[in-house]
Amino acid sequence: MFLRCLIPTVLAVVVGLSFTPDASACPGCGPPSGQTLTNEVAQADFILYGTLANARPDPKDPGSTKGTTDMVIDAIVKEHAMVKGKKLFTIPRFVPPDPKPYKYMVFFNVVNGDVDPYRGVVVGTDSKLPEYVKGALEVKQKDAATRLRYFFDYLESNEIEISGDAYNEFAVAEYKEVSELAPKLPADTLMKWLKDPNTRASRFGLYGLLIGHSGKPEYAKELRKLMDAPESKFSSGLDGMLMGYVLLDKKAGFEYLLKLVADPEKEFLVKHAGLKVLRFFWEYRTDVLTKQQVLNGMSRLLTHADLADMPIDDLRKWKAWEMTGIVLQYADKESHNTLPINNRSILKFALAASWADPKNAAAAAHVAKIRKENPERVKLVEELLQDEMKVAPKPPEPPKAPR
Repeated sequence: MFLRCLIPTVLAVVVGLSFTPDASACPGCGPPSGQTLTNEVAQADFILYGTLANARPDPKDPGSTKGTTDMVIDAIVKEHAMVKGKKLFTIPRFVPPDPKPYKYMVFFNVVNGDVDPYRGVVVGTDSKLPEYVKGALEVKQKDAATRLRYFFDYLESNEIEISGDAYNEFAVAEYKEVSELAPKLPADTLMKWLKDPNTRASRFGLYGLLIGHSGKPEYAKELRKLMDAPESKFSSGLDGMLMGYVLLDKKAGFEYLLKLVADPEKEFLVKHAGLKVLRFFWEYRTDVLTKQQVLNGMSRLLTHADLADMPIDDLRKWKAWEMTGIVLQYADKESHNTLPINNRSILKFALAASWADPKNAAAAAHVAKIRKENPERVKLVEELLQDEMKVAPKPPEPPKAPR
């Protein structure tokens, strides 16, 4: 189905298309808004760019998309034998004419000889989109740093179709790819973008993370000023800003992070940003913060009942069994144990800890206590945990708690 954008700055969405970012995707970046244009181009059989004209509806089915519309071709973005050398192509869809002079980029598939124009992107008459897409295809097979450097120059394009796609390329990139390029980028340009009130909030995390790799300590103070400003609007990208701050000034940055995650007055999104930062330094940059420093930060996050289940789950996945005593103390804390999600996370942690180390008496005692109170609940959580851990055989029965 050909989807016609009604506003030139909005990309059409393919019905049924879903996108799940890779677990190793760029930390500090928000989720991508969909597939990158490079990937979409690869899936299309051919792509045309030009002007629509001579729309003819099907007289037998008025009001439908049945009919034809001519496309005056300005550029063939992706070649195909069906359009080779052509200046005009008839689209097998009726697209009502628009009084405004828009340009269209249309994606086509050919199925059993039938042409399906399944997606259309509407842009202004002076759009650079065709040039951008062609350039993206030229760097597609090059190394990650070369590819991302191409897209960096378009992150603040005044065409949202282009800037959005350039951002998506960074959002789906792995951290090792981003970190390879980041030190080579113009940090002054990134800081200028961060200070610009017109910069979209969705970009703050990426720009903060990239600045963190600049190796210029003076930018740490600039990031701190931006995060502390009364008019600060960085909550949506605070994780990347904090990552950059700690990378540039480990001591001051970590102290700032600890204070932030310990503050009970901070909103959920701020505390959650702190959690993502601790995950980053545990999983990606063990050369910056020590294991104990990260665990200290997690222990502060555990004090917040509204998100305690998240750091508990992380500690279990990290096999940080030395945190057993700290985790279990919240099982008897009213602020935490009235929330079922916290109780479940604590029980999963205790089960996993007792399976990993049968001598973990505290974990075994907690499991035994809950098993006595509600054996069905323990059985259900055991099954959930086994599925999550992809353990085929059932773990051995944990030892009974000491009397």
